Amino acid sequence: MSPDSSALHQFTLPNGLRCVHLEAGRNVGHCGLLIEAGSRDELESENGLAHFIEHTLFKGTKKRRTFHILNRLDSVGAELNAYTSKEETWITSSFLSEHLERSMELIADIAFSATFPEKEIVKERDVIIDEIHSWRDSPGDAIFDEFEEMLFPEHALGRNILGDEKSVSRFGRADILSFIERQYRNDRLVFSSVGPVKGSHVEKLCIKYFSQHTTGTTEARRLAPAKYTPERRTGDHAVHQVHHVTGNIAGGMDAKDRIATLLLSNYLGGPGMNARLNLTIRERYGICYNIESSYVPYSDIGEFLVYFGTDLKNFARAEQLVHRELKLAREKRMGVVTLHQAKQQLIGQIALGSESGSGWMSTMGKSVMLYDRVEPMAETIAGIESVTAEEILESANKLLDPARLSHLTYRPKA
Repeated sequence: MSPDSSALHQFTLPNGLRCVHLEAGRNVGHCGLLIEAGSRDELESENGLAHFIEHTLFKGTKKRRTFHILNRLDSVGAELNAYTSKEETWITSSFLSEHLERSMELIADIAFSATFPEKEIVKERDVIIDEIHSWRDSPGDAIFDEFEEMLFPEHALGRNILGDEKSVSRFGRADILSFIERQYRNDRLVFSSVGPVKGSHVEKLCIKYFSQHTTGTTEARRLAPAKYTPERRTGDHAVHQVHHVTGNIAGGMDAKDRIATLLLSNYLGGPGMNARLNLTIRERYGICYNIESSYVPYSDIGEFLVYFGTDLKNFARAEQLVHRELKLAREKRMGVVTLHQAKQQLIGQIALGSESGSGWMSTMGKSVMLYDRVEPMAETIAGIESVTAEEILESANKLLDPARLSHLTYRPKA
């Protein structure tokens, strides 16, 4: 599944809300409303509010109670979901294509007519506090959040999306409405859909259900994190084995070396079993069950991380081997065959990922939000093919400089 000029339909409603639809697939469709508002858009006193709103959107609208919202799509075998990230909130649906209008009407009702009853807010506080406790019981997840706190100190990107018990306990309806008024602007909304429905019909439905939503327009006023200072820290977290993250800040979605950085991450510790870190540390020495690298680009900044978990007795050796691989990445330029294989692997992974209709729905929405266009697959492949070994080496030296790396370790207590 890949967008081409004949199957892709992009348009903007008179109120400024942007829409994109891909005519593809057979019987199943996917759609979602992307809201460019996440945890990084919160004030310091609002930590966790974007995620809190995501939960309470489903608790009633001007014409529906919670049961009617949940039953509206479940009754026809469709799915309704939502999630919050550092920079965005999604309300999504997957359905038999005949239920596209039902899904769009419900998403619009939730997004624009939610009432946020006080009694539901009170109940949801406890649900989210339980979610925070569950997160704390998962050190493999918690360590990444704490590491972001090290990379982006005193900045919203460094704060946990869930918030904490103190912040969540004080949220009320006025806080929710204030955040929505400030962030849920039409120029920060994108509706994206994929399915076997004509683009002209989707446009009519968008006009019917989304064009009545009126807001002012405002430019996103996101402040970049302050200067990064490397740090080494041992976290206070009860664990049975060592969890370790090392990493650095990186370029964001607008960085010129974004694709080179992605290739570097995929080569070092991507999902392939032939990734360098996996081959060296897990397969050759058998001292790590889980080892990976990742590149996470935000709109204006990013992060490059290496994570592994191992027994305490193997930790020093595992860390030594990891840094040996990072040193090789800084010093040894990829050969012609290695570079070609790295590119083909990434292209193949992207192609396999593109088979998912919901994945394309998400990708298109984000692309329109950031760039106001959807990049064709051929253009994506050309961008990967154009990266040189020298560019990857430059990225490695910038990102993996030992003097610029931060380290966070969770150890079993004696």
